[in-house]
Amino acid sequence: MTLTTMLSTMAAGMARTTGIFALTLIGSLPLGMVVALLRKSRFGIVRVIISVYIAVIRGTPLMLQLLVWYFGPFYLFGASIRGWRFPALILGFIVNYAAYFAEIYRGGIESIHIGQHEAGEVLGYTKTQTFMRIILPQVVKRIMPSVTNEVITLVKDTSLAFTLAYQEVFSLAKQISASQTSFMPFVIAGVFYFIANYVVAFAMARIEKGLDYYR
Repeated sequence: MTLTTMLSTMAAGMARTTGIFALTLIGSLPLGMVVALLRKSRFGIVRVIISVYIAVIRGTPLMLQLLVWYFGPFYLFGASIRGWRFPALILGFIVNYAAYFAEIYRGGIESIHIGQHEAGEVLGYTKTQTFMRIILPQVVKRIMPSVTNEVITLVKDTSLAFTLAYQEVFSLAKQISASQTSFMPFVIAGVFYFIANYVVAFAMARIEKGLDYYR
């Protein structure tokens, strides 16, 4: 296999990796906020359920969770898993990362002084308006460094898609390396991941800088 062919094949794998990354962010960022708000619910049973969910997700490996999502329907219900690989992969990533983002959100929300809520009441805002107009902008500013770290971790965690035999860049690097007895595919994969993380870090830094007016 020539270097050009190798690069072309792995670039296609990187496109699949990018798809996993993008879909996970699109799903987990808003779901994480929902989970964070439910964690603060006035209903005890809801708080307990959410706490258990977060504890289980954070206490077990993502690789194991992906296997459960993929094989679970078959072993539990006898359902066919044909065509289920990619949906299971995305659901596993979203549910996992939503738990981590939820804790980041919760920490940010709880760091806001109670006086900010009182200021919203003085202005005649409802609780929802206070949260959206006063609390949330400040929370976003405070949690950006933690969110950035989590997003960078996600770029690297996409390599766990190999668990379900999904042909992303890391899986292809392993296959090509084995067939060609060459270390070069791993070098190329490392460069791809480094560039992706550099782009993510740069984009997140720009977003954080754009929020400086919330000082």
